[in-house]
Amino acid sequence: MTSIKELTNFDMTEQLRTDEDIATYLSMVLEDGDTDELIHALGHIAKARGMTQIAKDSGLGRESLYKALRSGSRPQFDTIVKVLKSLNFDLKAVIHSQK
Repeated sequence: MTSIKELTNFDMTEQLRTDEDIATYLSMVLEDGDTDELIHALGHIAKARGMTQIAKDSGLGRESLYKALRSGSRPQFDTIVKVLKSLNFDLKAVIHSQK
């Protein structure tokens, strides 16, 4: 049996190497519809891409970005859109097929 000491910490940011990795991750999180998970995921993605660069590209201050993406925060929708656009992603409406 593996002991706790032998387990390595999982770092999601290490898995987000390509735009496709990020798109897949975001799609899965958005499909679940959990706002807290979306904020958490955007935090991982911003760290993977570099918080300073995302802050610059989004027009947000670095500290403001950290606050907006920390656990338990409730950023405004326009902040989420700015972060997504800085990552070169957009939100789109998709018609669900009826079951």
